[in-house]
Amino acid sequence: MRLVIARCSVDYVGRLTAHLPMAPRLVLVKADNSVSVHADDRAYKPLNWMSPPCTLKEAEAEDGGGRVWTVVNKAGEKLIITMEEVLHDSSHELGVDPGLIKDGVEAHLQELLADRMETLGEGWSLIRREYPTAIGPVDILGRDAEGGTVAVEIKRRGEIDGVEQLTRYLELLNRDPHLAPVQGLFAAQEIKPQARTLATDRGIRCVTLDYNALRGIEDDKLRLF
Repeated sequence: MRLVIARCSVDYVGRLTAHLPMAPRLVLVKADNSVSVHADDRAYKPLNWMSPPCTLKEAEAEDGGGRVWTVVNKAGEKLIITMEEVLHDSSHELGVDPGLIKDGVEAHLQELLADRMETLGEGWSLIRREYPTAIGPVDILGRDAEGGTVAVEIKRRGEIDGVEQLTRYLELLNRDPHLAPVQGLFAAQEIKPQARTLATDRGIRCVTLDYNALRGIEDDKLRLF
C-alpha cells in the first residue's frame, strides 16, 4: 500500500464531473491499483476514488510545478490528481489479510444457511461457504433453482457498507466465465431502508432472516438423530 500526503487538487471526469480545490489530502494506492483521496474529517469514507481495474500514470506537471496522477478505469473515466507539494510518500507491504472474523451470530447464520439453502429459495444448492476472492471470501456461493450462480452476503444488521461489500464481490465474480452471470443476495436479520434501496437499485435481492427460526430448524434436525 502506498500512502501519499500532498497539497493537491482532484478532478473526476466521467459520467459526472467533480472538482476538489487545492488542499492537503491523503491519497491511498492499494495493491489492486485502486486509488482513493481522503480528508481528515470523513472517517473512512474517501472524498473521491477510482475502483479497480484501473491504471495509474504519473507525470510532471506541464508548468513544472509538481506532479500529475491520471487514474483511468476500463470505462475511460479519469481521476486526475494534481500535486502541488508532496509532504509524505511511503509504501508498505501488508501481505494477505486474514479477513474479517464474524461475531457468533453472523458465523452461525452462515453455517445454518449453508446447511439449509432451501431457506433462500426452493431448489437452491450450496457451491461453497467462504468462497475466496482477491478481496476476501464471499460468505456463501450457491445455485438457484435455474442453476444460476448467487453470491450471498450475510450480516446481523444490513447496512449500506454490506451492500457495497457485496457489490465489490459481484464485480470480481462476474469476471469468471465459469461462474458468470452471478446474482447477489443480501441477507440479514434487519436491513436498513437505505441499504435495501441501494441493493434494489443494483439488482441485489434482499432477504430478512429469522435467526431463532433458523436455530429451530437446526434443533429439529439434531433431534432426528
